[in-house]
Amino acid sequence: MPETAEGSWAQLALDAVTSGDRRAGAARRAVIELLAGERCCLGAQDIADRLRGTEHTVGVASVYRTLDLLSAAGLVQRVYVGGRALYEAVVPGGEHHHHAVCERCGSLTPFEDPALERAIDGLADRLGVRVQAHDVLIRGECSGCAGS
Repeated sequence: MPETAEGSWAQLALDAVTSGDRRAGAARRAVIELLAGERCCLGAQDIADRLRGTEHTVGVASVYRTLDLLSAAGLVQRVYVGGRALYEAVVPGGEHHHHAVCERCGSLTPFEDPALERAIDGLADRLGVRVQAHDVLIRGECSGCAGS
């Protein structure tokens, strides 16, 4: 996860979930540490499953509560794939990627494309819109499924 001027994403996330009267319990810390090490999206159940059997077993309800706090702080984005919400860490104002999903097997491939970003910026200029965020999800068949 990239560093920001304010520090690491994990530190930003920890600060967000401990604002107000909230504590940074072991469950919240474990979810943040896991997300900080991921390159792409995970579902809440995936996060709970990955943490199961580690020293930081976390229930799915705790995962959802942490994700809700991080989402409200703008530190995770939800990506809806096949009716399922997936989550990934985002650095406010930082670089991001988009996704291609296989409609047959469900594989999710992250991608970056500077030309696509320039096209989105150009479209925003033509429309007179100040883009605050955007998501691109390409649906199709992966190379493994297309050949079968």
